[in-house]
Amino acid sequence: MTEATPQERTDRLRHWAAANHGLPEDSLDLHLAAGDASFRRYFRLRLPDDTSRIVMDAPPRQEDSRPFVTIAQAWRAAGLPVPGLHAVDLAAGFLELDDLGDTPLQACFRGNDHPETLAWHERAIDLLHRLQNRAIPASLPAYDATLLGRELDLFPDWCLGEWLGIAVPEGWMALREALIASALGQPVVAVHRDFDAMNLMIQNDRLYLIDFQDAVAGPISYDLISLLRGRYCRFPPARFAAWVEDFRRRATADCRLPRSLPETTFLRQVNAMAAQRALKVLGIFCRLTLRDARQGYLERLPHFLDHLEDSLAALPEHEDITAWLAAEFRPALFRRLDALSRGRET
Repeated sequence: MTEATPQERTDRLRHWAAANHGLPEDSLDLHLAAGDASFRRYFRLRLPDDTSRIVMDAPPRQEDSRPFVTIAQAWRAAGLPVPGLHAVDLAAGFLELDDLGDTPLQACFRGNDHPETLAWHERAIDLLHRLQNRAIPASLPAYDATLLGRELDLFPDWCLGEWLGIAVPEGWMALREALIASALGQPVVAVHRDFDAMNLMIQNDRLYLIDFQDAVAGPISYDLISLLRGRYCRFPPARFAAWVEDFRRRATADCRLPRSLPETTFLRQVNAMAAQRALKVLGIFCRLTLRDARQGYLERLPHFLDHLEDSLAALPEHEDITAWLAAEFRPALFRRLDALSRGRET
């Protein structure tokens, strides 16, 4: 079967949305609102009563929307702030959702140390506590050793091999196994898996969760570090550690973490989890660029390298990797980025 072009899918989506609301297609107010790193596209549908909806186009051959629908229904029933579903056609890959507006959390950031930035991060952590206390992990796929390892392998495969063309460092396998073991040693909760500011929308001064289709049952610290070591901010170690300790105390109080877990042990686990995610992101961003021809990801690599180095600073047993990052990886990364900026490569 020939794959439908984007325009053909847009035409089908327009027909579907018009039929859902009993409106003539030629008068339908439907405009592209956003795309993302996947094959999904989002359109804004303006209805005659001046309300609006978001209509998702998720081609079934590339995107399985069933997890999104299942999780949206379960989390909404649990009282979590997720968009409501108004119409679903899984065979076509079309969904109609609440319109949560155009203000992702990062739009409210004013610099790493600005009070407004800090306050919004604290509100997002509050939401994370609600998510972990209310969402049931049992029905979600396991964030197991296989998945953790597959994510870590994106770094040597795509960042080192495909993009930079440099060898894997000698201490890589020891680091890989240690990070997996640390993650598996944590209590299991429902994990959004991309609890970054771009996936937290603000509407009427309230935070909402979006893009949760990849949620898993996994380490309690994963979503915390997705936020605190995400795309938009880099916090000093003392600020980071203070948030981690406050999280530990609250999670201990409601029995998500054992009372016997020392502060220093949890902080190490959090930094190990942050190192795993930074390595995963470095690999994914290279894959998005090389395999999927996506733009705008390579310039984010230095930010996540900073996150990786911050995380490994708390894991001195892997100082060989830290030294390799400084002596080999960082110079190679910036040489390649410099070459791209000067137009010597495409």
